[in-house]
Amino acid sequence: MSDKKFILNADDFGMSEAFNRAVLEGYSSGILKSASLVANGDAFQEAWKNVIPACPNLGVGVHLNIIEGKSLCLNLDRLTDKEGNFNNSFGMLLLKSLNVKDKVFMEQLEKEFRAQIEEIMNVTEVTHIDSHVHTHSIPRIFELVCKLAQEYGIKQIRTQYEQPYIIPDVFRHLTLKYPINLIKVALLNFFTLINESNVQKYELNTNDYLIGVTYTSMMNSLAISYGLMAIKYDKFTAEALIHPCRYEDGTIDNHFVEFQITKNLKLKEKIENLGFEIVNYRDLSKCEEKSSV
Repeated sequence: MSDKKFILNADDFGMSEAFNRAVLEGYSSGILKSASLVANGDAFQEAWKNVIPACPNLGVGVHLNIIEGKSLCLNLDRLTDKEGNFNNSFGMLLLKSLNVKDKVFMEQLEKEFRAQIEEIMNVTEVTHIDSHVHTHSIPRIFELVCKLAQEYGIKQIRTQYEQPYIIPDVFRHLTLKYPINLIKVALLNFFTLINESNVQKYELNTNDYLIGVTYTSMMNSLAISYGLMAIKYDKFTAEALIHPCRYEDGTIDNHFVEFQITKNLKLKEKIENLGFEIVNYRDLSKCEEKSSV
């Protein structure tokens, strides 16, 4: 058993049938062993009724979503509009979190987070917790999520430290997305350093590195292999996040390219040749239990 673990995680599971189809088909390759489910996604019901039973060894996490779609709870005026649609960007949530006097904001967050966690725990085992657009990385929100994870017995939480790396693809570095992504990486790396103390305080486990922010909306197999090669340690867990879709009408976009990652057996061979064991967060929990005995 290797001391280097790799998790490929499909975010936005349950958002649409295209996301669900990508998880179902990607799971068969043996690379995709983990996905994060959105409780308020349009295809949530289809995900737990049809996809999860067909993927018995899939690790399923809670993908907390306070950015897109409708809330599960009513009367959340700090989070939604009058119709119940979430209406805050990451930046707005960050600013609201900095107002320590606004207790109502945190109370509404906790209410909605509890509803989403419980909705998913009612239909499947939960292996980890993360969030849409990394909102749980915001330090005050992160501590709340850690508290809830401990309370609900969820042992694994995502953190966002990404090792600097670059892929040999000039085109991707000439787009406006790339410098914006680098700013995101700097912010999330800073937040991760702050958040580490709460991982320990609430006795949780986390990934050591994340791959997927530097090349958000531009992810491909090269990004994963070069991201892994940039980490020069003998013992760690790296998670690569993707947002894969497989469309019935044959649409090809960045989400479809990320779906192709899950089917790339040459990438799987490359990952294994680098000394990684491909796992999910459930596997990590089992390793932690054995090491503590």
